[in-house]
Amino acid sequence: MAILEIKKYGDPVLREKSQAVEQITPEILSLITDMIETMYFASGIGLAAPQVGVLKRIIVVEGEEEGAIALINPKIVKQEGKVIAEEGCLSFPDLYAEVQRFLRVTVKALDPQGKEVEITRENLVARALQHEIDHLEGILFVDKIGRAKRQMLLEKWSKTGK
Repeated sequence: MAILEIKKYGDPVLREKSQAVEQITPEILSLITDMIETMYFASGIGLAAPQVGVLKRIIVVEGEEEGAIALINPKIVKQEGKVIAEEGCLSFPDLYAEVQRFLRVTVKALDPQGKEVEITRENLVARALQHEIDHLEGILFVDKIGRAKRQMLLEKWSKTGK
């Protein structure tokens, strides 16, 4: 197990699309373990493989009661309701913005054992799932806010020297 380096805003890997995982190998399982450890070490509630420099469709999220959930090749298949809430990102430490997301989502994916799973979550876990799946497409949470607010936040970001 290892703590991985979390890529920060400006790293081009965060804007690239991730590739599907074709085979669950020992390296993929090790990556998942390291991502979970890194997420908790950084006090996060979600982490996508591109955030640690790996362009694979893998996410981990804190599922609250069940602990960390690891999903391979996740895809949102159902979404309900809308809610606006404050959101942050481990690739933007100390930067937060109000973002509109779906209140409840259903996601299909593979679990680390290669079994197809379908999970439905709401509120914070649903938000984390959407946020991390966006990372797999090269979409960042600042892309979900208005242009003026985004520009202001990114100017603040550049002044902090992060």
